[in-house]
Amino acid sequence: MHLDAHQHFWKYHPAHQIWMTDAMAVLRRDYLPAELQPLLAATGFAGTIAVQARQMIEETEWLLELAGKNDFIKGVVGWVDLRSPKLREQLEKYAKHPKLVGVRHVVHDEPDDNFMLLPEFRRGIGQLREFGLTYDLLLFPKHLPVAAKLVAEFPEQPFVLDHIAKPAIREGLVSPWREDLQRLAAFPNVYCKLSGMVTEAHWKQWQPEDFHRYLDIVLVAFSPERVMIGSDWPVCTLSGDYAATMNVVTNYLQKYPAPVREQILGSNCAKFYNLKLNL
Repeated sequence: MHLDAHQHFWKYHPAHQIWMTDAMAVLRRDYLPAELQPLLAATGFAGTIAVQARQMIEETEWLLELAGKNDFIKGVVGWVDLRSPKLREQLEKYAKHPKLVGVRHVVHDEPDDNFMLLPEFRRGIGQLREFGLTYDLLLFPKHLPVAAKLVAEFPEQPFVLDHIAKPAIREGLVSPWREDLQRLAAFPNVYCKLSGMVTEAHWKQWQPEDFHRYLDIVLVAFSPERVMIGSDWPVCTLSGDYAATMNVVTNYLQKYPAPVREQILGSNCAKFYNLKLNL
């Protein structure tokens, strides 16, 4: 089963999506499951992981409600307040839902670059494994050394790096992103999503070859056993439609044997998120 490991749903609200600038006007509307499902089907994907986009517990509840109504949503990466003294109560409540597979915090918007090392945040990360939950690392390249310190402290906690940490594709730069990525990838409990790349390139002016050097680096660092494809839909539509975005990776993977392609296009995602699939 081919799985899109990273996309979002939302009902647009100006106060909740303040990160959407005027240049992102195309995102300022509702994006819901009925719109995504035919895009998945047309590209040969049978399921998806819906990832939080707002730091609100209400969003987690809403995404789980959508997942309950739409079988193709195989898992939800929600948000809980990892710094809250009442975190355990939140985890006990929401982890009971079979489709809550992980949590995420929008770390790259935090003013403190060392946010992930705050004692209360680390205390929260330390509670996830008990509830069988993964953690998505949403970072900029400057955060990679901090992420390595966090991951080193929790060797049994599954982590996945979103959007290959958003390297400077537009400028064609690889260092120090490459070296810091390699250090993070050395931890075997960290996976990586091949997602979010088209929006780091020149919007709607990129060529598929623009991403090959970055994909080469990621595949060597993590190995094909720890990477998974993701669209970052609808954010990707700033720079390319769904099919074109997914084709960046699917076409790149043609040089790999079929079993490797199947890992990256689905089975790694299912394994990492421990999905309960009806195969």
